[in-house]
Amino acid sequence: MRRFALIAVPYLWLLALFLVPFAIVFKVSLSDTALAIPPYTPTMKDGFGALVSGLDFENFVFLTQDDLYWKAYASSLQIAFFSTIATLLVGYPMAYGMARAPEEWRPTLMMLVILPFWTSFLIRVYAWVGILSTEGFLNQFLLWVGVINEPLTILNTNWAVYIGIVYTYLPFMILPIYAALERLDESLIEAAEDLGCSRFQAFWLVTIPLSRNGIVAGCFLVFIPALGEFVIPSLLGGSGTLMIGKVLFEEFFANRDWPVASAVAVILLLILIIPIILFQRNEQRQQEAEQ
Repeated sequence: MRRFALIAVPYLWLLALFLVPFAIVFKVSLSDTALAIPPYTPTMKDGFGALVSGLDFENFVFLTQDDLYWKAYASSLQIAFFSTIATLLVGYPMAYGMARAPEEWRPTLMMLVILPFWTSFLIRVYAWVGILSTEGFLNQFLLWVGVINEPLTILNTNWAVYIGIVYTYLPFMILPIYAALERLDESLIEAAEDLGCSRFQAFWLVTIPLSRNGIVAGCFLVFIPALGEFVIPSLLGGSGTLMIGKVLFEEFFANRDWPVASAVAVILLLILIIPIILFQRNEQRQQEAEQ
């Protein structure tokens, strides 16, 4: 009985916080827009028979016929991918430095990494508007040191979105990599160097592979929220940045087209779930092969 209760808890959690909401969103995606509350039909008020017969895949077909949605998916995937790579390039050296720092300094460095979470996410993103604008701190600094002769246009471009995503999600990349590197057995690196490896070769052949789980976890923690990001592209990217999070917001709150918005959300979820499932299966096969 106790074992059943332990197993049931995560399944109930999954059912309540994922499967039930997903089923509701999927049902709305098969409905039609209506001038009513809620703004779609059919609903349970129409009876079970009318509810089932009124559902169709019309909204999914519509998404394939309008280029806006596929361009938004492609743009979101591109921005999320390159932002994840940039976050990894910035976050890995920081995590490595933390893991190699004296033990008494590590709690302080950890606190500095999570310190931004003590401030509102919205305020932090708004702060970048002041930094990246034409009259902002960054342009003023570059003009002062003589690197540029006239202010750069960074705000309201994709560059500003990349900077905002890297800054916002950097702790999510650093922490799992740091956790992996901190557990790394130093004797393995010493053994590689004793066998003739240079420091770089030992880092590339020993440290990187053994921190792979942290890298993968960090990439997922950055890529998944970045793909559906709405606040950062809206505040830093302006109207020229096309991301699926902005499209979802417009469909839900401006057009009040809940069925199409739900169809967009279902496809977005499938885009995120499929690589996660493939990764988990690959991990499972590797563990079985190692055994």
